[in-house]
Formats: sequence, structure tokens, C-alpha cells
Amino acid sequence: MATATLSSKYQISIPQQVREEQHWQSGQEFVFIPKGKGVLIMPVPELSELAGIAKGANVENYRDREDRY
Repeated sequence: MATATLSSKYQISIPQQVREEQHWQSGQEFVFIPKGKGVLIMPVPELSELAGIAKGANVENYRDREDRY
């Protein structure tokens, strides 16, 4: 298990092993999602990576914001 220490400037360096396994690059943008007492860190996908993600989705019974309370 890789660990890191929070600096006095509230920064954390991601261990090399994790960066290499995940193929993360410098300059890549991440989102922080609170989960209980921890945080899930996920890379923000590029727009091109999202193309076709909903292909074949069932659009019947689709609810939009106006259908909600």
C-alpha cells in the first residue's frame, strides 16, 4: 500500500507506483469526491473520451428536471 504525507501547504504527492498504474500525467485534472471519512480521487475525463458513452441507452421513460418534485 502506497502512502503520502500532507504538506504544510496542504499538498500531497501521488506515489510513483500509483501514477504509473493509473497512467496519470502531470497537468491532468482531478475531482475529489467525499466518501465517509475519506475522499475518492478520480481523473476528469477528456470530452473526447465521453463520445458515444450513452450509445444504445434506453430513452423510454426518460425523466428530466421538470418531472421531479
